[in-house]
Amino acid sequence: MNRLAAVALCGSLLLAVVSMARADQPGPDWMPIEQVKAKVLQSGYSQVTKLEADDGRWEGEGIKNGKKTDFHADPKTGVIVSEKLDD
Repeated sequence: MNRLAAVALCGSLLLAVVSMARADQPGPDWMPIEQVKAKVLQSGYSQVTKLEADDGRWEGEGIKNGKKTDFHADPKTGVIVSEKLDD
C-alpha cells in the first residue's frame, strides 16, 4: 500500500508542475508581447529588459526615469496596472 501511495503522490506532483508551467503562457486573447512592449515604452519607459506571462498578466522589468522598475501589465490591453522600483 505504501508503494501505491508513493506512486500516486509522484503522479500528483507531476500534474501540478505541468499545470504551473502552462499557467505561465499567454492566453489566446492576450495582446501580443511586441505590442505590450510598445505600450510600455509609450507609458514612459525608456527600455524594457524583461517581459513574460506570469500569474495571468504580463510581468516585466524596465527603465523608467533612469531607474530600474518592475511592472505588471493587463494581458488584454497592455496598460500598466502596477509598478515599483526594483530593490
